[in-house]
Amino acid sequence: MPGEHTVRSYDEELSHLSNMIARMGGLAEAQLDGALQSLVKRDSDLAGKVIASDAKVDELEQEVHGFTVRLLALRQPVAHDLRLIVGALKVSGDLERIADYAANVAKRALVLNQLPPVKPTAGVPRLGRLVQDIVKAVLDAYVEQDKEKAIKVWKQDEEVDDMYTGLFRELITYMMEDPRNITPCIHLMFIAKNIERIGDHATNIAETIHFLVQGAPIREARPRGQSVLPDPSHIAKDE
Repeated sequence: MPGEHTVRSYDEELSHLSNMIARMGGLAEAQLDGALQSLVKRDSDLAGKVIASDAKVDELEQEVHGFTVRLLALRQPVAHDLRLIVGALKVSGDLERIADYAANVAKRALVLNQLPPVKPTAGVPRLGRLVQDIVKAVLDAYVEQDKEKAIKVWKQDEEVDDMYTGLFRELITYMMEDPRNITPCIHLMFIAKNIERIGDHATNIAETIHFLVQGAPIREARPRGQSVLPDPSHIAKDE
């Protein structure tokens, strides 16, 4: 962070806040990785651990909220310090949602693991790996306060949308070809949508980083895929 304050404890508090976000980010990354592994390896025990671990991320988010409120009240920050504190509050919310979506993936994996595997399952991990890379990159950008890295992540949202659209269409095709594929493919649709939403929250974090560093929002419209499909919630309600 730029410069040091005359009160050393203030610098220590800001550093502690950044460390809390880094810990939360690490937990969210682990949740996503575990959820994807439980799907690929058909590991229901791992899926259960991911679901159970979601509470840890929720608890840490509450700690971040309490700590930021205390800093705002006692330190009355301005300029970069204010953006840093408010940014941490926003990022913690996005990380909590990332972990929630990872838990949703694990819940669907538990059901899929009881069904015969279907071919489109391979497309979901590809989308997952792309989003994992994006989440890691945006967390690195946050730690380094690197707006260029953040913008690079921000631009990858279009790639996620396009991959999700292609996978959605593939799943529809499999359901039309064989009614026996309908149930597993519906679960895969929701898994893909949850992963795509994780990408959206990573993009939110990228925008927060830009504002934190630059003091202004990204002026361009958020990049989108050419044919983003609607949420599959018209088929069934997700967890």
